[in-house]
Formats: sequence, C-alpha cells, structure tokens
Amino acid sequence: MENNRVLIVGGMAGGASCAARVRRLSEKTEVIIFERGPDVAFASCGLPYYLGDIIKDENKLLVSSPELLQSRFNIEVRCENEVIAIDRRHREIKVRRVATGEVYSERYDALVLAPGAAPIRPALPGIDLPGIFVLRTIPDTRAMRAWIAERGCKSAVVVGAGFIGLEAAENLVHRGLKVTLIEMLDQVMSVLDVEMADFVQERLTENRVNLMLEDRVAGFEEQPRGGLIVRTASGSRVPADIVLFGAGVRPEAGLAKDAGLEIGTSGGIRVNEQMRTSDPRIWAVGDAVETCDFVSHQPILVPLAGPAQRQGRIAADVICGRQSRYRGTQGTAVCSVFGLTVANTGMTEKALLRSGLGDYEKIYLHPDSHAAYYPGATTMHIKLLFSSHDGKILGAQAVGEEGVEKRIDVIAMAMQMNATVFDLEEAELCYAPQFGSARDPINMAGMAAANVVRGDVALAKWEDLPSLDALVIDVREPLEYATDHVDDAVNIPLSRLRQSLQQLPKDQEIVICCGVGQRSYFAYRALKQHGFVVRSLTGGMKTYAHLPFELQTRDEAIAKRKTETKANVIP
Repeated sequence: MENNRVLIVGGMAGGASCAARVRRLSEKTEVIIFERGPDVAFASCGLPYYLGDIIKDENKLLVSSPELLQSRFNIEVRCENEVIAIDRRHREIKVRRVATGEVYSERYDALVLAPGAAPIRPALPGIDLPGIFVLRTIPDTRAMRAWIAERGCKSAVVVGAGFIGLEAAENLVHRGLKVTLIEMLDQVMSVLDVEMADFVQERLTENRVNLMLEDRVAGFEEQPRGGLIVRTASGSRVPADIVLFGAGVRPEAGLAKDAGLEIGTSGGIRVNEQMRTSDPRIWAVGDAVETCDFVSHQPILVPLAGPAQRQGRIAADVICGRQSRYRGTQGTAVCSVFGLTVANTGMTEKALLRSGLGDYEKIYLHPDSHAAYYPGATTMHIKLLFSSHDGKILGAQAVGEEGVEKRIDVIAMAMQMNATVFDLEEAELCYAPQFGSARDPINMAGMAAANVVRGDVALAKWEDLPSLDALVIDVREPLEYATDHVDDAVNIPLSRLRQSLQQLPKDQEIVICCGVGQRSYFAYRALKQHGFVVRSLTGGMKTYAHLPFELQTRDEAIAKRKTETKANVIP
C-alpha cells in the first residue's frame, strides 16, 4: 500500500489504533482520520468516574490529540468533520464540516469505518425534556456535572443496569445523590447469569440504591417546582432531579447501510475475519461491527475497547498486505460496583442455552481471594462453564472484592489457547499468602471441573432439585444446618456419615449438599464407593442462597413424596 491513501471514519480505540498501525507499517501511506466530535480519542470507560468526581480533570480522559497524532505519526486528524456518505463506485467519501455545514469530497484507496455505537434513546413521551442525559462523550459528562452543580441535585434515576448504568449509579451515590436504578430485565448486568448477578444486586441495595427490576420506563414529566417524574410500565412514578439513560447502545451502521454494505443479523456491519466488509476496499472495526463469538461461532455485537483496538490493528495489517485474522470476540469484561469486582469471559449459561450448545456442565466455587491465614482474605464467587465430554472451557464469571479480574484473565487466556479444565487444574501460578493460595482458585476450579469430566463426581443441578425423587442429605454440622437448609434435607454431618451408612437407602438416589461444595464432594466419594446412587449439588448453600426464588421452592414436590417416618436429622 505504499503511497496509497487510507481514510478512517471515527477515532477512539478502533480508528486511532488502525491509523497508528498503518503508519508503523507504511511510512509513505497518507492517513487521515475524520471525527465528527471534538475529540479524536478519549477514555470513554472513565466517563462515569469523571461524573462522580473521582477523576477531577477531564484532560486526564484524553488518550490522544490531533497534534500528537500529527507530530508523532504524521497522521492528519480532522475533528468536527462528519462523513455523511460513501461513493463506492468512485471511491470517495462526502464530508460535512460541523461548524459551517460545508460539504466536500475526499478520495480513498482504502476506507476504514470506525463510527462506534450510539446510546439507545427511545422515542418515549418527554424524552427530550431538560435534565435527561446520555453518557457517551466528554461534553455529555461535562453537561451532567454542570446540571448537578447548578441545580443542587439530590436525586437521580439511572435507566439501564449494564456497565454504564451501574458505574454511573455508584458515582452519583458518591456525589451524594439518592439513586434509583430501573432495569427492564429481571437482573442487573445481562452479561452474567442471574444467580451471579444477585451478588451485585445485594451490593447495590446495601449502598442504598433503589433497585427496580422487571420494570421499564414509560415516559417523563416535568414537575411544577422543577425536576422530573419518571413513569414506569408498572405504574410507578419516581421523582428525579436528573436522569441518565444508560439502556445500552446500538451500532452506528447507517453510513454503511446507505452505501449498500452488508449488515449482519445483529444490526452491525458484517465483516470477515480480516475485518473486511462486503466491499473489498472498505474495512470496519469496533462497536459498529458484527463479529464472530469465539465459543459459539455465531454473530454477536460486543461494544468493548479491547476488541476494537485489536480489530483496528488487524484491518491495518490487511490493508498493508499482511494476512492477519481476527479470532473472534470472547466478551471479556470487568466492572466495579461499590468495591465489588465483577468479571466475565466467554459464554454465559443462558447464552449457551440460546445457542443450542447444550453439551456443557457448570461448577460453582467460593474460594478465598488469598491464603486464609493471611489477614484480609475475602470470598470470591466463581462460575465455570465447560464441555462435559472433553472439558473445553466455554465461559466463566466471577464476583468478589479482591483478585477477581486476574482469575478471569487467566481463564480468558486459557480459552484463547483452546485449553481445557485439565489445563486449569495443572496451571502453575504465582503464590505468596497475600496474593493467592498454593492451590489457587484457578486450580480449584480446574480440579472441580476435571472431576466431573473424569467421572469422579456426578453433579445435580439446583434447578432440577424440585423434580428429583431423591433423598437430600446436608453434610454440614448441625449448627450450620440450623441456620439455613434445603427444604426436607436430612442432616448427617460428614464426620458421622460413615457411621450412618446402614440408615441410608440404596434403592433411592441421594443428593448431597454442604456449604460451598467441598464436603459434599468428599461425601460423594465415600457413598459412591459404598454402592449408593449419589450426586452432588455444586456450590453448596452459598450458591443456593443466590438462585432465583422460583428455583428454591420444593414444597409442592416434597409434599407428594414426604413420609411421616422420615426424620429431619439422623443422629
């Protein structure tokens, strides 16, 4: 591509990384970035923290500037220049200068589309009233900060409980506002399974966030004395001095669609593994593109900076003659919510079920973040999904106060290498008591999952428990059992299990539970070798406590099976 002309529509992670990579590979290529906003590259993930005054200087959010890109890379940047049309036949784009409205044309040899994604702002009654904001750019955040300061805001409504919504809610609380969070789904953070999201919901309510799930905004009204009323579909009327609409984003694919480029089933610009669109002279990267899920190989939209940056590099490689390919998107992400770290990679269980990939197993574990004897250890909660026949890792989610993101990072890298749970079992990781354990949570997850694949333990799913005609045995100590237990579970402490074998049925399945799953595994191994038909409930009562309520109700099923002779406790 020597002496050719590469035009890039949009900056940020995808466009800016593509431009810089083209320059590193070809000193003679002319590179121009067109950005309709005032900033070519800024840290959008930092916007909630600027809103919350954690980041006090907005200049800290500027990742790059036109001057830097020009002086360091000889890349021309035209901010506040919006590309409004693509003429594929003549290989030209039409550009409108935002300040003057003047329209001009530019020729390209290679065109890269990195327009990003726009916040969803549905056409609801009152949606354009003053005091309703989205959070996409530095000017958006600046306007919200000014509104809060000038009006002395005391209350806020955040619509949508994804990454932006949760981070904004936390930062508004940090600024002293009373926050209501409205989410139309039955959980926060749709990138988690519902039982893992429950840990986040607990933390939100502990920090006095008013959480309204399974409700959606129906409209907005002005209050006579100032402020807004947010009306919901359930009939609620929530007062607010400021509203943030953070109900997700949609790909900015209009320019590509108008140019006749193929749009994928998810609404993003369709690209191949070289980030090439249906036009061989046009590439697309970032939040606007539909990519391939790394696990399911199905089309997905994942608006994250990491994938966008990698896609920009790959597009640049291909433009410059290299045969780079994008592996697909895992959706590895992390979020902080009032000191709780939430991270995930790969597919969730609900995504596996939707995709038809039913050949999977799951394990839960609740290990300490580092060696328990060293001060400050906290509990983390991990869910690992894997193939039941070969142990290939399909996805993982983790929640906790310390060490969560590094465990998910290890699993994410293992997935990139097509590793299995047996590899997690054998992983050699850093250990000192203040950082981890000799048997790291990664190893624990690998061991627990490998036991399933090898056949050393058979698991029972909590959601199947009501329909099982099984004897449930709780192998915790009596005081633990008295605190909380599964309906109709029989308490036989692990320490007395072997002495109670004669009282257990061999013609009925036995399901074992404990606190976090460890003692139930020990009990399983003992009972299995004594000839009992047995399964173990993964994650124990710690997992049970966070399951959706409907999965915890066994009363009706128990009533059909209960006999007067069955005791609740076997001494």
